[in-house]
Amino acid sequence: METTIPDYPRGVTFEQVWALLQEVGQKQKETAELLKETAHNMKETDERLKKTEKLVKRNTRQMGDLHNRFGDLAEHLVAPKIHERFNELGYHFGARSPGGHIIDGENGKIKAEIDVLLENGETLMAVEVKVTPKIKHIEEHIKQLEILRDYRQKLNDTRQVEGAIAGAIFDADVKKATIEAGLYVIEQSGDTMRIEVPDGFVPRKW
Repeated sequence: METTIPDYPRGVTFEQVWALLQEVGQKQKETAELLKETAHNMKETDERLKKTEKLVKRNTRQMGDLHNRFGDLAEHLVAPKIHERFNELGYHFGARSPGGHIIDGENGKIKAEIDVLLENGETLMAVEVKVTPKIKHIEEHIKQLEILRDYRQKLNDTRQVEGAIAGAIFDADVKKATIEAGLYVIEQSGDTMRIEVPDGFVPRKW
């Protein structure tokens, strides 16, 4: 059998081609090692990401618990003498009620949750308490006020419903939107709360 020896480019020796092949082989070996190392590093990175994810979940849960405790603290700060603050505006509320849940009689689900409820012979004042009120809380509270009104009307309670949002930290835009929605703004002031009533403010009634 005749063996055919390939023709190399002119000026290139067999030894040079062989050296080039060896170099390519070495590069392939180095590339394989690099891919192996990369895969190992990716595995370690994945494990670190999983640990980080668990840590984030744990911290989020702890922050949520802390936020709830802040909410309870804010509510206790608002509740004790809030009726006195409103009575200074001429409402004549008795001692505050702790509020509570409004339950759907058909499916037993919670339809609304009122943090603090004040009452007199003409008005029900529902106060929503947040550590840091947001724009979204305004619309949420308005829906709760509508639910409270409908619920009381079914009980032949025709008193008007008004609303307020209390917060420890009020951003200027949130305060403005709250007032424009016809809700009272209750802010932390030292170790108590104060109601801000700007000129021309008319509380919305449901």
